[in-house]
Amino acid sequence: MDYIQTQIYQNHVPAIGGESQMTLDMLSHKQQNDHPEFYLKQSMLPQRSTTSKGKYSLHDFQIMRTLGTGSFGRVHLVKSIHNNRFYAIKVLKKLKIVKMKQIEHTCDERRMLKLVQHPFLIRMWGTFQDSRNLFLVMDYIEGGELFSLLRKSHRFPNPVAKFYAAEVILAIEYLHDHNIIYRDLKPENILLDKYGHIKITDFGFAKEVKNVTSTLCGTPDYLAPEIIQSKPYNKSVDWWSLGILIYEMLAGYTPFYDTTPMKTYEKILIGAVRFPDFFANEVIDLLNRLITKDLSRRLGNLQNGAKDIKNHIWFQEVVWDKLVAKDIETPYEPPIQSGTGDSSLFDFYPEENQLDYGIQCEDPYAQYFSEF
Repeated sequence: MDYIQTQIYQNHVPAIGGESQMTLDMLSHKQQNDHPEFYLKQSMLPQRSTTSKGKYSLHDFQIMRTLGTGSFGRVHLVKSIHNNRFYAIKVLKKLKIVKMKQIEHTCDERRMLKLVQHPFLIRMWGTFQDSRNLFLVMDYIEGGELFSLLRKSHRFPNPVAKFYAAEVILAIEYLHDHNIIYRDLKPENILLDKYGHIKITDFGFAKEVKNVTSTLCGTPDYLAPEIIQSKPYNKSVDWWSLGILIYEMLAGYTPFYDTTPMKTYEKILIGAVRFPDFFANEVIDLLNRLITKDLSRRLGNLQNGAKDIKNHIWFQEVVWDKLVAKDIETPYEPPIQSGTGDSSLFDFYPEENQLDYGIQCEDPYAQYFSEF
């Protein structure tokens, strides 16, 4: 790719969240009539078993290294002692989950990962637990984070940003068709496989939402204004985040970036987007119709749903059927040795001297995580 000069680039503030669900039945008739954007077509979750436990244990894997860390634990590269394949295991500490009141989000993540199946979504193979930790066994996606590629590239050329955005649209459209709201779309949560296709990961804020929900949940730079205002919101917040993602891929920074989350929130609520001179008119039109506070104008929230985004002129050359079949050449193929556990495209993290994995003792939180 032909990368252009360096732009301002900033690490995103960690995601935040707590949960409080609201349905249309809880809104007054006047509120429902005043907010037709809350209408969502009825859909079903994939009809699959949600059972994920009983297949694996810690003894089935050799831990190789840490791939990432977070508020509740870390992600490890592991190798199966049975088939010698490499996987990623996400380890979450029960104590931290309970203290930070993230039990519901954690259980939702397990359930959503078990149900979804799409070429551009991460796959979870199973779960297990000990007295202190939860373990989620997932595919190892060795191409690294889109965030890391963007940081090295400073910004993407128009066709490259368009390619990644189109694959994201197909993944989000699938989730929405199954009444799943994602709520944490950002480059850090998009991995690249060995061929350069995306895999959306980290379903910590994903949730089944048939109508609307209400919570401050997500990453500050990507939050839609209705979330910040604690209003009931629907799945269209993911399309707002898509607009922020496209802007960031093309510019190298987010449109409402500021030094603190509160200042970022203020800018989001004002809603004034300034576009660099090199942005094409077509993408400016698209972004103005995604990054809009007016839910009656926001693409993805109208009668045709995601089709309005896919049919926009900026995506006119995308052949969507070929893309979902991965029958289109990717703009970037990660320089890795596939199938060898190559982790060179992931940052290195200090390893813990002694892991508290596999401990069996009294578990005061067992009642909360019976499905793991």
